[in-house]
Amino acid sequence: MRSPAVAPCTPGRRSAGRPVQAQAARRMPSPLHLLRLLRLLRLLPILLLWAAAPTVHAQGVTITTAQAVESDSERFPAGAPARTVELPDTWSRSRPGYSGTVWYRAAFNGSDVRADGGLLALYIERACTNVEVFLNGRLVHSGGRMSEPVTRNCHQPQLVNLPAALIEPGINTLDLKVVGQALARVASARRAGSLAALQIGPQALLEPRYARQMVLDVTLPLAISATLVLLGGFMFVLGWINRRDSHLAYFGALAIGWAIVEARRWLRNLPFEGAVAEFLLAAMLPLLTLAAVQFLLRYARWRSRLVDRALSLQCVLMPLSLMLAGPQRLYAAASAWYLLLALQVVAAAVFYLRRQYRDRSRSFWPMAALLGLAGVALAVEFAGQAFGLRVPMLQYAQLAAPLAMVPAGLRLLQQHGRARHDAEAARAELEARISDATAEIERNFTQLAELRVERVTERERKRIAADLHDDLGAKLLTIVHTSESERISQLAREALEEMRLSVRGLTGKPVQLIDALGDWRAEFVRRLQQAGIEADWAPPADEPAQTLSARAFVQTTRILREAVSNVIKHSGANRCSMQCGFADGDLQLVIHDDGHGIPLELDGRLDRGHGMASMKHRARQLSGQCLVESGPGFGTVIRLTLPLESAVEPH
Repeated sequence: MRSPAVAPCTPGRRSAGRPVQAQAARRMPSPLHLLRLLRLLRLLPILLLWAAAPTVHAQGVTITTAQAVESDSERFPAGAPARTVELPDTWSRSRPGYSGTVWYRAAFNGSDVRADGGLLALYIERACTNVEVFLNGRLVHSGGRMSEPVTRNCHQPQLVNLPAALIEPGINTLDLKVVGQALARVASARRAGSLAALQIGPQALLEPRYARQMVLDVTLPLAISATLVLLGGFMFVLGWINRRDSHLAYFGALAIGWAIVEARRWLRNLPFEGAVAEFLLAAMLPLLTLAAVQFLLRYARWRSRLVDRALSLQCVLMPLSLMLAGPQRLYAAASAWYLLLALQVVAAAVFYLRRQYRDRSRSFWPMAALLGLAGVALAVEFAGQAFGLRVPMLQYAQLAAPLAMVPAGLRLLQQHGRARHDAEAARAELEARISDATAEIERNFTQLAELRVERVTERERKRIAADLHDDLGAKLLTIVHTSESERISQLAREALEEMRLSVRGLTGKPVQLIDALGDWRAEFVRRLQQAGIEADWAPPADEPAQTLSARAFVQTTRILREAVSNVIKHSGANRCSMQCGFADGDLQLVIHDDGHGIPLELDGRLDRGHGMASMKHRARQLSGQCLVESGPGFGTVIRLTLPLESAVEPH
């Protein structure tokens, strides 16, 4: 019996022994097929991104395309409609006016980024304001708080370690949850929401780039700010103490204020919301402008009350205008104010440089170079803000302005120190001059006091002399002419001569030496002849031209009078001579008698009697000396030596 023939089952053909319904049912997809198809469709965007986006390098990939969804969900909303965006993604262009959370999904092939025994990492140069990273659905990194107050990481790069256990050999999904602010709600375009391109590769390869970016964005600004705080604080104190150098105080305030504004780079967690932080940062700028403008004007030695009031008023008007504009228009209002404030600083800088150039100041070229560097840096910063430029020059421009303040501050301190040194030298010289002037004034005052005393004394002497001459002289003269006793008349005559000598001394009138010699000769000869003693007077060889003071004349006259009295009373001489001469600037008077001399029993006691003591005392008062020589049969010799320098009346 033959077996029935079986028709071969060929695809696309109907089986001979099966009904049509069964064949149709076999062509319908089963639930398992539908589930597999849905999974395939779900992975299709990831496969497309993986095929198109990553740029494969020798040891890593750079992701420049991602799927973006605006959502605040806990996980990437797979069912929500997503759109493809280019990285870096700037929200002000891709989604203007949006503030909140955006999910980004990217894919990469694990076999392309395998590190030979090393760690893999994800490098995010910029994610503003904050970011969380999920690898294949697992959270591997969080930059901080994702709700207000949000952690502010706009100025800090992030390096995320990717655990090798979570990386699959094939396709891997990378989800990033970014929270940010719309451009209108921030005071600077650099703090608007954005996400940079993603780089995945070995950690050893990405670590140097991350470290370099940290130095440029965080470490170096932090070091400059710390320097500005120390330098600014020191200069503020100097300017506050020395009000004449008020420009130092304004520069110190500018340095400290700039350091406070730069603190936004490393102060990530603030105790208030982002809108408040943006408002405070913007409100700081008119204060910095006030400090900068006042520094330049005061450094140029120029001040205006109108400018002072306008700058102070501006510090109030700008915050008020920002408050009236509200958070939704903060960027527009702040940008207008930035332009106005920048123009004020530029005008003050031009004014300062113009005055320095006119005065030919040595500070012109150094300050012109520093101000020019700061101006170029601010211009580049404004261009980046206005046109959204992201070039490496922007990073260096942001560092140039505060960095230029450090040498400017050091230059100011050098000038202040030099000025202080010059001021100290001038003060020392002035003190020396004041000391000399004070000593001169004291000497003049002493001389004036002495002159005044001398004048008073002279007036009193003249008064006494006049009284003696008018009263006592008249009475003595009456006694001389009316007394019947020769002895009394002689005593009265001697008293009258002594009184006249005293009056002459009291009047202080100087005497020509030749006149004094004439008076001494007349009295010497007259008295000796009256006593019956021959008198011999030997005048000097040359006629003297000197003038004796009244005191020297009186004292010398009394010495000679005492000597003549001793000759008359005690010598027993028949002859007495006086010889006058000059030797070595001294006036020498020698009185020699031929009497019996001084007895031996009186030797050694000459100073106790016969007026010898008074004669020697008077000679010493005139800086001269009186010597007495005597011997039996020899007579007595009295040698009087009077220095003419001390006896001459000063003119």
